[in-house]
Amino acid sequence: MSENTTEVIVGGAVLAVALGFLVYAGQATGLSSAQGEYELAASFRSADGVDVGTDVRMAGVKVGRVTGIELDPTTYRASTVFTVQEGIEVPDDSAVSISSEGLLGGNYVEILPGGSPFYFEAGDEIEFTQGSVSLVSLLMKFVAGDEGNGE
Repeated sequence: MSENTTEVIVGGAVLAVALGFLVYAGQATGLSSAQGEYELAASFRSADGVDVGTDVRMAGVKVGRVTGIELDPTTYRASTVFTVQEGIEVPDDSAVSISSEGLLGGNYVEILPGGSPFYFEAGDEIEFTQGSVSLVSLLMKFVAGDEGNGE
């Protein structure tokens, strides 16, 4: 009987630790947010490296995540929907760009706030965007010696 009791206690402890890790992982990745969020949209010429779940940052701080991305068949641009935490107001002259964390890092969506006294409402689309820059094409221009000075 003591072997069964020990096994049940150890099994319960392992299950509790696993559940704790799942809760922690959900909070760390933003899957379970304690605060509300609102959605904004943007359209990019190129959205390389951005997928559902990609961070949305402002001044280097995560303020949301990408919730949807698809190709607009009429404009051939990447239509992106992302969230921003409630309480963070984005001025309506702000821009959105796709930035890289570094040479080997991933991409993220960066909100570059403007100075307008008016703010975006939930569901609005940000017009000023800059797509991702392809590191491979930049390296190819460098290797090929394309200086872009018209010579």
